[in-house]
Amino acid sequence: MSARLLCLTSAVAMTAGLAHAEMNFNRIASFPTAMNMAEGEDRSAETSAEIIAATADGMTLVYTDSPLGTLGRIDITDAANPKPLGNIALPGEPTSVAIVGTTAYAGVNTSESYTAPSGQLDAIDVATGETLASCDLGGQPDSIAASKDGKFIAVAIENERDEDLNDGLIPQLPAGNLVLVNTTDAGLDCSSMKMVDLTGLAEIAGSDPEPEYVSINDLGETVITLQENNHMVVVSAAGEVINHFSAGSVDLEGIDATDERGALIFTESQAGRLREPDAVTWIDDTHFATANEGDYNGGSRGWTIFNKNGDVVYESGTDFEKAIIEIGHYPDKRSDAKGVEPESVTFGNFNGTPYVFVGAERASVVGVYDVTNPAAPVLTQLLPSGVGPEGYVVIPERNLLVSANEKDLIEDGGARAHVMLFEQQEAPASYPHLTSAGTDELIGWGAISGMVADKDGIVWAVNDSFYAFQPSIFKIDTTATPAKIVDVIRIERTSGPAQKLDLEGITLDGKGGFYVASEGRTERLIPHAIYHVSAEGKIKNLAGEIGIPAELAAVEKRFGFEGITKVGDTLWMAVQREWNDDPKNHVKLVSYNLETEEWGAVLYEKAEPATGWVGLSEIVAHGDYVYIVERDNQHDHRAVTKKIYKVALSEMVPAPLGGELPVVKKELVRDLLSDLRSTGGYVLDKVEGLAIFEDGTAFFSTDNDGVDDHSGETIFLNIGNIDGSQS
Repeated sequence: MSARLLCLTSAVAMTAGLAHAEMNFNRIASFPTAMNMAEGEDRSAETSAEIIAATADGMTLVYTDSPLGTLGRIDITDAANPKPLGNIALPGEPTSVAIVGTTAYAGVNTSESYTAPSGQLDAIDVATGETLASCDLGGQPDSIAASKDGKFIAVAIENERDEDLNDGLIPQLPAGNLVLVNTTDAGLDCSSMKMVDLTGLAEIAGSDPEPEYVSINDLGETVITLQENNHMVVVSAAGEVINHFSAGSVDLEGIDATDERGALIFTESQAGRLREPDAVTWIDDTHFATANEGDYNGGSRGWTIFNKNGDVVYESGTDFEKAIIEIGHYPDKRSDAKGVEPESVTFGNFNGTPYVFVGAERASVVGVYDVTNPAAPVLTQLLPSGVGPEGYVVIPERNLLVSANEKDLIEDGGARAHVMLFEQQEAPASYPHLTSAGTDELIGWGAISGMVADKDGIVWAVNDSFYAFQPSIFKIDTTATPAKIVDVIRIERTSGPAQKLDLEGITLDGKGGFYVASEGRTERLIPHAIYHVSAEGKIKNLAGEIGIPAELAAVEKRFGFEGITKVGDTLWMAVQREWNDDPKNHVKLVSYNLETEEWGAVLYEKAEPATGWVGLSEIVAHGDYVYIVERDNQHDHRAVTKKIYKVALSEMVPAPLGGELPVVKKELVRDLLSDLRSTGGYVLDKVEGLAIFEDGTAFFSTDNDGVDDHSGETIFLNIGNIDGSQS
C-alpha cells in the first residue's frame, strides 16, 4: 500500500465512529492567555502562548508570552477547567521554556540589535515567580531543552538574521552556537557552561549556523536543527559533535503552488524543495522527527524521520498536507510558499503507543501519528488547534496533550491566543465534523456559508467569496460520521468559471437545480443578486441572473443577502445588516416572486449588539415557519448572540418596497452557544449555515474564512429536531 493510501485509509478509519472501544485524543478545554493578565491590566493588549512546559507533577503549565515579556502559568489540576495563575515578568523577550521539577528554565532575549545579540538563561521558581539563578548566554537564545535526568539544559543560540538586510541573505555574523549548562538544586551552575561551535558544518552559509531547535534523548545527546542552513547536528552530553548532515530536499507533486488566486487547484509541483526543519524531537535514542517549516529558501510542507546517522527513515511528502486539505484547513494564501507550514513537532508515549504530534502553523492543525514503526508512521487523527500552534507538552501520566497557540487576533477583532488541552480517551474522535476524504479526486474546501437540505441525508452547501475564482456547491452526505463531502459542482457561466460572486445562500429549485444568493460589494463590482444554477452548475446566461430592483439598489450597503429559501413560488432572502432606509437594529427579509417577478419585504428586529455588530446569516423554510440564524461577530468568551429564531409563515406577508414595512414577530428556537462550546474550543464567530430536513433534523455550520487569520476549524453539527424545544 502506498504512503498516500495508507494516510487516507487511516484518516478514514480515525473518524469512522466505530462502535467498539477505541482510544482517541479529544479536546477538553481552551484557555485564553489574556485571562492571565492581572485585574486592572489592559486585557485588550496583545498576548501569546508560544513554547509550553509542565511541572513534574503535571498540574501546572508554563508558557512563554513574547508580546508581554512574561511566563504565563495555568493551573490544570482539573484539566477540563484550567485556571489562571498569573504571569511572571522577565527582563526581556522569552523565547523558550523547559521545566525540571518545579523550576522553569527560560531563554530570554535581551538583544539590542542583530549585530549585538545577547540573552540569558533564567532559573525561576514556578510557584513563587522568584528568579533563582541567571546565566549570561553570550547571544540570542531560541529553543531550550532539559535533559531527561534534569541535569543539564541545552540552548540553541540562534543570533537570528536580519531579514531586511541584503534581502535576508546569510551569512550574517555573529554566528550562532549551542550552549550546554548544568542545573543545580539552587538553579544553575553558570561555571559549567560549554559553548559548542557549529561553524564549518553546513554547506549553506557554514560560517553562520542558525540554530533553531534542540531536543535531548535518553543518552544525553542533543540534536539541533540549523534551519536556514538546512542542516542537522547531533552533539554528545560532553559537547562533542557526533554527527552532522544536510536535511536534504523533497520533490512535491499535486500541490497548490500559486498564491492567493482564490481557488484550490492541486495540480502543480515544486522540485528540490529544501526541508529547512524548524522543530525536532527524539522518538528514541536512534530516531528523531523534524517539522519542515522552511524559513529561508525552503519548506517541504511535510515532516521527516531521520536516523541519527543521517539516513531518511520516513518522509511524509504531501500526505500530511493532503489530509489537512480534506478537512478544510488548507491556507490558500500560503500556497506559493509553505502550504500548511509544519513548524512544531513533539513526541509522547501514551498507554504503550509511541506518538509523534506534528503542528501545522498556518493550517492550525495537530497531526497525531502512531510511530510504532518509525519507517511507516500511521496518521490516526487530526486535531483542531487555536490559530498558529507553536509549542506542545505531553503529560502521558494524565493522558494529556497540550498545545500553545501563538496568534492573537485582537487587533483584527478575531480570536485571542489560546492554550488547548486534549485528553486521550476511550471514545471516538470528535473532530473533524466534515471531510472530503475518500473521494476519487482530492476536493479542497473551506469558507462554507449557506446550506440547504435535500433528501436521503444530503445537504448542499456553497463557499463564499474567499474562493472568488472557484464558486462551488458541495454535496454533503450527513449519514456518514463525520459528514462527508462526496462531490462538488463548480459554478460556471457560458464563458467559464463564474466570477464576481459572493455566495452566502442556497436553496433547491424543485427541478434538480438551485437558486443561490450572492452578497454584493459595490467597490469590488460584485452585485447583490440571485442566480439560477442548473444541476451541472451552469448559470443560464442573463436569464439565470436576477438583479435587485432600483428601490433596493438605492439603499443598498455591503452587507447584503445572507441566506435564501423557497416558499411556494417565492424566494426569501435575509439581509445581514441594516441598509440605509432601515430603522436601527432592523433588517429586511426580502421576497421575490418567481412567477410575477414582484419584489417585497418585511422587517425583522435583531438583537442590540453587546459588542461589535449583530446580523442575520441564514434563512430556511420548514413547515409553517422560516428559521433564521442571528449572530454577532464575536469570538470566544466575548460571544453573546449565536441563536436560531423562527417566524411564522403567516407573518411573512411582503409589503411593496419603498414604503412602510411590517415588522414580523420572532420566537427563540435555540441558543447555539452551548453547541459551539461542546467541542472544547472557543466559540467561533461565524455561524453561517443551517439546513433542515423534512423530518425536522437540523444541521448548522460555521464559516472558517478560508483559514485566513482563522483556526480553520469548521463546526458542522446535528442539533436534533428543530421542532423540539430546547431545555
